[in-house]
Amino acid sequence: MIPEPRAIGVWQTAFLGDAVLTLPLLAALRARFPEAAIHLFVRAGLEGLFAAQPELASAQGFAKRGSEKGLAAWRFGRGLKSRDLDLWISAHTSARSALVAAASGIPRRIGYDAPWFNRLAYTETVSRRFHELEEVERLMALLAPLGIGPEAPEARLVLPEAALARARAIWETDLPEDDGPVLGVHPGSTWPTKCWPVGHFSRVLDLAASAGARILLLAGPGEEGVARAVLDGAGDLARRRTRNLAAALSLPELAAVIGRLTAYLTNDSGPMHLAWVQGVPLAAVFGPTTRSLGFFPRGAGSTVLERDLPCRPCGLHGHRLCPEGHHRCMTEIRPEEAWAALAPKLGLAG
Repeated sequence: MIPEPRAIGVWQTAFLGDAVLTLPLLAALRARFPEAAIHLFVRAGLEGLFAAQPELASAQGFAKRGSEKGLAAWRFGRGLKSRDLDLWISAHTSARSALVAAASGIPRRIGYDAPWFNRLAYTETVSRRFHELEEVERLMALLAPLGIGPEAPEARLVLPEAALARARAIWETDLPEDDGPVLGVHPGSTWPTKCWPVGHFSRVLDLAASAGARILLLAGPGEEGVARAVLDGAGDLARRRTRNLAAALSLPELAAVIGRLTAYLTNDSGPMHLAWVQGVPLAAVFGPTTRSLGFFPRGAGSTVLERDLPCRPCGLHGHRLCPEGHHRCMTEIRPEEAWAALAPKLGLAG
């Protein structure tokens, strides 16, 4: 009989949304192995988001674009020997991730069976079944060798108190003093073709302000310009009822602010996942990507806005420019359509 693990490493060093999507897997591991210490390894810069997650003993960043890139990943894996981990679960399929797993020498290592080199790096592999399952269920498949069923448990993001306090302060000092619902609007994305047109976001600000909503404009570092353009394109009432918090928040603070929203409007981006995993209703605009790829916001309060076009999806992520030269997947989703989805979530007339 294989002894139950005492220390478990979970590896997911892809993007923000991918890391958030591991939360149901972590909840399932905690339920099955309540005495084990679970350590989450994520892309450097994301670890603070999971610092208070109750399932975890620790969250650690991996500098895949910095000091630990290339063959340094092998040294990182060798360094895991000192952690006395006896179970390793990798949710990432890159050669670097396989290298870390192989170097670690952890007795039991579970990963996906493709690409081919994974079968050399892991002691057990499972099929990802990419075109059959949603991403959360693909992740849950990694737990099958442990006797954990495929049904994903409900999971919630738990944030550090300092981030929650910052969000409370924003509600007390930065919002117009009335009791209207609060709409969060996040117009940025790493991928330019994933961005809904600026003018469409501006129009939603006008519609929301006219209906009585208060608005928080959210954006990460480097997205200040698009946030300013959205605000500049809106009318006077919308500008008065909007607070621009572009690049003003740490990642845990952004998550805490999103967690307090009445509803959220976003592109298909990492922050989208910070909403549904906290039970916040949202509308997400999908263009180059599709809901069918499996990375969509879950939950009854989530709405995906997309167009059925023969060129979609044009990739797993996005592109710098539309490969077809028209970007119809985004331009044809009108602001009024987004507002019709958001208004009931805000308790306002559409």
